Amino acid sequence: MDKNAARYNVQLYIYDLSRGMARSLSPIMLGKQLDGIWHTAIVAYGDEFFFGGEGISSCSPGGTMLGPPDTVVDLGETEVSEEIFMDYLSSLGESTYRGDRYRLFEHNCNTFTNEVAQFLTGRPIPSYITDLPSEVLSTPFGQILRPILDSIHIAPPGVLLQGTDVVKYLNSNKKSEGTSG
Repeated sequence: MDKNAARYNVQLYIYDLSRGMARSLSPIMLGKQLDGIWHTAIVAYGDEFFFGGEGISSCSPGGTMLGPPDTVVDLGETEVSEEIFMDYLSSLGESTYRGDRYRLFEHNCNTFTNEVAQFLTGRPIPSYITDLPSEVLSTPFGQILRPILDSIHIAPPGVLLQGTDVVKYLNSNKKSEGTSG
């Protein structure tokens, strides 16, 4: 790391979409204990970034309809500038993470945050989050639920970041150079 380079904090926001119900119902329904049904987002440069059925979106930290996160994990710092990060997100939003590519079990918010965390910090998100889909699908009930859950369109409200929206985002959110987020 360059000692003179600006550094920005990177956090993982973790939300339990089941609001605690997975912990009590999963042993009955799946035959195994799940602690939650996880939605994750990356918080960096003063905003929360996530992926859903509309594509890559952002909002102020904790600003989705989910409210404040259940857990915040400090992933470390990055020297990647906000401008480079937004270019990276723009590229992902036009290819790998377009809304029509969202798949609840294979290509979801957690896949996105894992990839972005590695881009920014070189470290993945916790495996208990990335392993959740295979945990669910390894059960008979998970296999029954799969076609139903695959048909659900998930898009937490936020500001959709695609193409020129990234430029608008950067222009409206100019931050002074060298400040740490």
